[in-house]
Amino acid sequence: MNALGRHILAEIYDCDSCILNDRNLIEKIMVESALEAGAEIREVAFHKFSPQGVSGVVVISESHLSIHTWPELGYAAVDVFTCGDKVDPWIACNYLTEKFSAKHMTATEVKRGIFEEPVNVANL
Repeated sequence: MNALGRHILAEIYDCDSCILNDRNLIEKIMVESALEAGAEIREVAFHKFSPQGVSGVVVISESHLSIHTWPELGYAAVDVFTCGDKVDPWIACNYLTEKFSAKHMTATEVKRGIFEEPVNVANL
């Protein structure tokens, strides 16, 4: 079977709470993680909540990276969805885990758009 994309659902625990509450730093790290994975960035949107927490998305040509943080818990919920073979979503997840000074990360990969026949994503 062939898939159009790979979607990583990452649970990142025991992170540095100061990092998770810094909108500008979260945006910078998310953009860097997309670039490290080989993605082409299209749009970036982030929001700082009061009293704490950050949500944001990095739209890439190959799909997206999104995050929501709970600094008070040292926790970040991250999605990295990539289409095609050029971008490796695991590189982005591992980069985020390192930059958040996390002690633990669990993740699940979901294949998206599964087809029996080979799909040429360049022609879609």
